Amino acid sequence: MKEKPILVTGASGYIGSRLIPMLLYKGYRVRGMVRSRPRLDCKTWINHPALEVVEADLMDPASLAGALAGCSAAYYLVHSMSPTVQDFAAADREAAANMARMAEQAGLQRIVYLSGLGEDQPSLSKHLRSRAEVGRILKKSSVPTTIFRSAVILGSGSASFELIRFLTERLPVMLTPGWVRTRSQPIAVSNVVEYLAGCLEKPQTMGDTFDIGGPDILSYEDLFRIYAQVTGLNRRVIIKVPFLTPGLLARCAEKITPVPATLSQPLIEGMRNTVVCKDHRIREIIPQNLLTVRQAMVRSMQILCRDRIQASWTGGERPNPPEWYTCGDIYFAAGSKLKSSFRVVLKGGSYDFWPLVESIGGLQGWYGTDALWRIRGVLDRLAGGYGLQHGRSHQERLITGELVDFWRVLEVKPPKVLLLLSEMKHPGEAMLEFYLRDIPGGRLEVVLTVQFLPRGLGGVLYWHISRRVHNLVIRSMLINMVRQSGCTLLEGPDITAG
Repeated sequence: MKEKPILVTGASGYIGSRLIPMLLYKGYRVRGMVRSRPRLDCKTWINHPALEVVEADLMDPASLAGALAGCSAAYYLVHSMSPTVQDFAAADREAAANMARMAEQAGLQRIVYLSGLGEDQPSLSKHLRSRAEVGRILKKSSVPTTIFRSAVILGSGSASFELIRFLTERLPVMLTPGWVRTRSQPIAVSNVVEYLAGCLEKPQTMGDTFDIGGPDILSYEDLFRIYAQVTGLNRRVIIKVPFLTPGLLARCAEKITPVPATLSQPLIEGMRNTVVCKDHRIREIIPQNLLTVRQAMVRSMQILCRDRIQASWTGGERPNPPEWYTCGDIYFAAGSKLKSSFRVVLKGGSYDFWPLVESIGGLQGWYGTDALWRIRGVLDRLAGGYGLQHGRSHQERLITGELVDFWRVLEVKPPKVLLLLSEMKHPGEAMLEFYLRDIPGGRLEVVLTVQFLPRGLGGVLYWHISRRVHNLVIRSMLINMVRQSGCTLLEGPDITAG
């Protein structure tokens, strides 16, 4: 089967974009199907030699036929539940019928479909009922279809997980319906990807349906409280209130989170249904280490820097954990990432300016803003932190992982990028980034950015209270660095964010 390509529909989606690097890592040829190729441009695996990208639409049978041509198997990883689709069930029904028909005509050997857990009964939510209907449509084709049914998928970028994240972080006191105690069996996205990729090597999975879940069976109330514990938030107070409808809850959630009501309402409706595995055969067919809810949530933290670890991936090493946030995830997947950013354009090149960047901190100091950093260091000590730790192991060059005063070097790529992760006490996670880009005509663009991922309401308040100071500090640093560099300032400093 590895000689022919494997089609992955929804290649830019949450599951598809995590499955593709795993298939490539296992040695498969992969054909990623998207409606618009530019949506994949930022993926670290886009230049892998065994990857082919095709533009096609499940609503356009002709383009779908072209995408399926020559493939041995296809992953069906799309659904129409989005803010731009009014009747997602009808759209899913049409797309699945097109896939079933075109797969038969293409002579496909198998289809693999990721569905949702839930018993087929009148109380089943519209979202889960639609997912089950898609499975039945695919099963009616002559192509053997493997169906995996999962509950909540845990990992940055998962719509269900992001809804849990935002509600927990922003609501110290939650008013919830009684079905917040409904049982669910969440599964880490890395375990989902392992099952999806592993089934190609297990012929006994062809044409069969499997329930997949993690080792924990918990209520949604438990998920809220575990997330609070993992992120260091105070215990959440959860009050059950009768007669709260999914529509009302979704509209309230839209006011306090970036998740639109059209997306959150179907998810909230699904919380009324018990979603627990009744069939565990897949654990013997594809054995793996199933992550607990707590382990999956811990992996999903540190969102600011995870997508920068592998700037380019060509399959030599195992891909990043799927729980990490990656470029191209849904717009609210990085949480409430806040930033202040200033930009200048100079006469000169990156090698003219880079020595100033690489010598920052220690004896060099922070380019005219040392007094402000010392005050911040005192406040850090009062909060129980280490304060301003003067010094660095090498004043002329930076090494990934070393400390620079109260910053940790995350990434250094002379003469282009320097990323520093704050070691100070914050109600969140902070990062300082220098980015240099040579421009034709002997010019240089320099962007200095502070990014902050708040933890809870306290983190959001901290950012907005201190934002003016952040802007003052980074603007002053940039101006003083330009002066010391001797380069002619052509544009800026302009604020680009914050």
